[in-house]
Amino acid sequence: MSWNPRRIPSQSGRTFVITGANAGVGFFAAAQLAVAGASVVLACRNDERADAAARAIRIRAPHSSVGTLRLDVSDLASVAAAADAIAALPRLDGLIANAGVVHPPRDREVSLDGNELVFATNYLGHFALVNRLLPTLERTKGARVVLLGSIAARLTRSALDDLQLTDAYDSWTAYAQSKLEVESFGFELDRRLRAAGSSTSALVAQPGYSVGGLSPRVPGVNEPSRGKRFGDALQGLWAQGKDRGAWPVVRALTDPAARSGWYFGPSLLTQGAPIRRQPIRASTDPVIGARLWERSEAILAG
Repeated sequence: MSWNPRRIPSQSGRTFVITGANAGVGFFAAAQLAVAGASVVLACRNDERADAAARAIRIRAPHSSVGTLRLDVSDLASVAAAADAIAALPRLDGLIANAGVVHPPRDREVSLDGNELVFATNYLGHFALVNRLLPTLERTKGARVVLLGSIAARLTRSALDDLQLTDAYDSWTAYAQSKLEVESFGFELDRRLRAAGSSTSALVAQPGYSVGGLSPRVPGVNEPSRGKRFGDALQGLWAQGKDRGAWPVVRALTDPAARSGWYFGPSLLTQGAPIRRQPIRASTDPVIGARLWERSEAILAG
């Protein structure tokens, strides 16, 4: 399918919420959507950084509507409050579940709710947020949810063995497992939405190997040092900027031809044009998806 990421179809009149949009892939996705005419809400943990990101987007898209909302996805009380605020919007055409811990702590840490921090931030908080917002999404016909996966999901065997990593913890396993859980959730959500006859779609996208040093400089948002620029440039054969990492995410959200359950990523896996790709079997297994859903509900129920 032909798709030009620099010429996104007009998104005028549409409203999107992007979690963790103050930096990285989330920021560039929000900026690309705003330039295309969408109203965007940056749901972020840090108010100051969210405001800086909003100002930067307004420079790029002076006629767009850009709002901010406090959301810490690792904190279930914050998730509930943010979901209530989002539910008050006149419409919600799409939600990008982007926020996450990219560099997990060396030692195991827990959230305010007592859940392993990477699991809580990358997966469980978004599971709770999306489920709270399903009635809101249903009010806008054709709404979409885009879950942010990762190539790291390919490097772990199971999303179910030890959800909270209580038996053994290392930072790489925590990240990779959380991303496999996100992908599994996205495809299970698709199955449930289709079974219910919903007009809401669930898609998964992965941004490739996207780094800040290859991304455009944005004052107050992305200001890599010369050393960072140099180091990331050495990875240029297989890496790309986070602006390009946003391409598969934005395509999943806006491509009129895309369908629920589709998976988008770079054409060369770690970099390249955004195309529809084949997800890994572990993330699409319906038995794993259903069990993960049930266990997540049990954790949220306390």
